[in-house]
Order: sequence, then C-alpha cells, then structure tokens
Amino acid sequence: MKLLSRQEEIVLLSIRKLEEDASGITIREHISKITGKYWSIGAIYVPLDRLIEKGYIEFYFKDIYNKKGGRKKRFYKVTSEGQEALEDFLKLQKSVWVGFPGYAAD
Repeated sequence: MKLLSRQEEIVLLSIRKLEEDASGITIREHISKITGKYWSIGAIYVPLDRLIEKGYIEFYFKDIYNKKGGRKKRFYKVTSEGQEALEDFLKLQKSVWVGFPGYAAD
C-alpha cells in the first residue's frame, strides 16, 4: 500500500466528490470551503502532480467555450488505482483509531 499525505488525501477526495467538475480552480474552491482555510494554487498543484505520478488521477481537456477559438481547460478524474488507494487509506485510518475512547467503528 502506498500511503497518501494529508494534502493528497484531501485533493483526491475532492476530485472524487466533484466528479466531472474537478478542475484546479474548482478543487481549490471546494477544499477552501470544507477546510475553512485559504489554499494557494501551489498547495493544489503540487499534490495533483504527485497523484498523477502515482497513477491515482489522470487529466483530460475540455472546451470551456463552445465556439471556435475557445479555451480548453484541464480537468481531473480518479483512476481505479486512486479509488483503491482511497479505500485502503480509509481502512488504515479506521484500524489506527480503533481503541481510542469515543471512537465508534462502523
């Protein structure tokens, strides 16, 4: 099992949650909203690059304007390896928390 950093975990979960709308900007907005903290562009793109290298996400381009000369925007999606990594990471977290007072395992 390859472990995820906390930033990688948050970014990967955000991509999974946003599905077809997971661009760098929307990922950053989502993470800032759920954490209540400002995330710089670098704080998003560094983990994105690492997740691509690990094979947990991939990117594709989509036209954001439906006209000639329109811009293309990069979007991200979780791969099957990325989904497996999330499931493994959740199992690991649950096993680490077992035995702590107030923790109720599913």
